[in-house]
Amino acid sequence: MIALIIGILVALVVTLAGTPLLIRLVHRLHYGQYIRQDGPKSHLVKRGTPTMGGLVINLAILLGWAASALYRYLSRGESVSLSAMLVLFAMLSMGFLGFIDDFAKVRKKQNLGLSVRAKFIGQFILATIYAVLALKLPTKNGYPSAQAGISFVEQPIIDFRMAGSVLSVVLFIIWVNLLMTAWSNAVNLTDGLDGLASGSSMIAFVGYTVIAFWESYHLKGGSHPGHAYAVSDPLDLAIIACCAAVACFGFLWYNTNPASIFMGDTGSLALGGLFAALSIATHTELLAVILGGLFVGEAASDVIQVGYFKLTHKRVFKMAPIHHHFELMGWQESKVVVRFWMVDLIFVLLALVCFYADWVVRSGLPI
Repeated sequence: MIALIIGILVALVVTLAGTPLLIRLVHRLHYGQYIRQDGPKSHLVKRGTPTMGGLVINLAILLGWAASALYRYLSRGESVSLSAMLVLFAMLSMGFLGFIDDFAKVRKKQNLGLSVRAKFIGQFILATIYAVLALKLPTKNGYPSAQAGISFVEQPIIDFRMAGSVLSVVLFIIWVNLLMTAWSNAVNLTDGLDGLASGSSMIAFVGYTVIAFWESYHLKGGSHPGHAYAVSDPLDLAIIACCAAVACFGFLWYNTNPASIFMGDTGSLALGGLFAALSIATHTELLAVILGGLFVGEAASDVIQVGYFKLTHKRVFKMAPIHHHFELMGWQESKVVVRFWMVDLIFVLLALVCFYADWVVRSGLPI
């Protein structure tokens, strides 16, 4: 518990103290956000708002976990968790790709950074590296950092290993690429209103904190009754998820409407990559579809809009992603954001109910 508190405090202090420093630095460098001209006219006043706030979020999560890990090493002699470092690699690598995209935007002085092709190539390379490391890196408790399959909660619904060693590795790499690309882009699409992505991510990572802590408490080989999980280093995963929630909470102080700074792709791609990595590490890839239901809805609305327009030259929504649709319907930006947070909270609660129900069923214990 002390390790968790240390992680929370460090992540919160770094975010609350570091964000205003970054705001001043970005102002001095004139690295402001450029607004798309075909969007809601109310957004034009946001032109020039400092961006790349994801740098502080990523640093807060990293330092929060590092401080916690240092305390556990000094007090209990615990070694560094490779599973945790792998999850952080997913976050930082996707964040670096987002930083390149943000930097290209501010240098070009327009809302176009990396091309879609370049971004997908970058995501493919980074996700592939993550997938290979997840299968090869040893862990403290002997459980794999990732299982070669698709699971709802822990137990694989589809086990790639049944296809043969080489083919299973290829299928796993494809699966990880799908998850990393989908979640990083979904969070990126959600980052369109002040506080929407940071607040929604905060709620989602609280959900993963609960899941990882529960898996840690019921880790296979422990003495607690009920179903046990064969997950690698779930306590470290819980601390990372909690630090992510706290970092988003601290950043929200400056990112709420009217935002003093945007997280940019540096933040949204990193948070999406972290969400995907946590789903793989906790063996809850399909449950994540419910837990991140708001992100799924945002991405789906964009896909539907583009696909339907190509087929019929008509639009389903006034504008996509769907949060802009409600803006153009006349909702105030703050109303859209708060109501989307409420929807996100419902999805997270539903996912936790499903997670607990799965544990009860597997345990054979009364509810």
